[in-house]
Amino acid sequence: MTDPTDDLPPDRPVQRALRLTKAAIEAREKPPRGGRFQREQAARIATGKSKPWMSR
Repeated sequence: MTDPTDDLPPDRPVQRALRLTKAAIEAREKPPRGGRFQREQAARIATGKSKPWMSR
């Protein structure tokens, strides 16, 4: 089976830079999802503070 990248034209410098930038962003450490951390973050916001335009 052939590699699908073999028949692609070579990257232009801008495309290569964008691909490398996206790869660097994806490689960064991400905050934990769900669980205690998320509950603590949600608890910091007082009720109604996330929508200040809804207050009287």
